[in-house]
Amino acid sequence: MRKADLVAAISEKTGVPKVDVLVTLETFFKEVKDSLADGENVYVRGFGSFIIKKRAKKIGRHIKKNVAIEIPEHYIPAFKPAKVFVEQVKDNVDSLPKDND
Repeated sequence: MRKADLVAAISEKTGVPKVDVLVTLETFFKEVKDSLADGENVYVRGFGSFIIKKRAKKIGRHIKKNVAIEIPEHYIPAFKPAKVFVEQVKDNVDSLPKDND
């Protein structure tokens, strides 16, 4: 599902015009990004948490030059789903028919 599909689904279910749904979604995404950039995690009860994870420094390799390089510690955004969310996905995906290739 893409953002356009999400906007259409929300608009259809709520009766709110697509433009308003799109503006709301974009504002939500911007607020999450801004909060994480400011070092503040975002918690949405029943859905999950948008958090900042610290990556330790490590040794990497420049493949073309075959030279070891040090990658400094850095922070990355991450999403941690709520337990209720995880259980709902597990239950629904487990009940889907298996595709035998």
